[in-house]
Amino acid sequence: MREELAKLDGSRRRFQGAVDRFGVKAGWKHSLVTVMLKDVSDCATHKIVTDHLWFTLHTRFASLDLVVGDVVSFDARVTKYEKGYRGRRDFDDAPPVEIDYRLSFPTKIIKATPPNALQLTAPPEQSIVVRREACSQATLNDWCKGKR
Repeated sequence: MREELAKLDGSRRRFQGAVDRFGVKAGWKHSLVTVMLKDVSDCATHKIVTDHLWFTLHTRFASLDLVVGDVVSFDARVTKYEKGYRGRRDFDDAPPVEIDYRLSFPTKIIKATPPNALQLTAPPEQSIVVRREACSQATLNDWCKGKR
């Protein structure tokens, strides 16, 4: 469970995280592209609230033309959800259903740094900006067009 997010349950705040990778999940009629943010932190306290979060890559994220390493900042509400397998219990090794926390309804999504720098999430006195190496992964537009 994400303990730091549990403390913020129900509140709407500003968060930031670095794009780590892109993925695909099954949708109703077609696959949906997703984006994983790592080291997601609360912008007010600069405290990391979770090591990673997955978001569906909707229009607002897609318009930023993200690549791995970009840092994005956004407003979101902390909500809880049930995590785990809810089907038949024929197998003893199926994990039990538990409550976990996520960031829902992201808005005001912006790139938080210039395109050639990565702002590491840290308290202001430890803030470091490093050059981002050329990314070996395709840009988001290439991913969506199937040009991997």
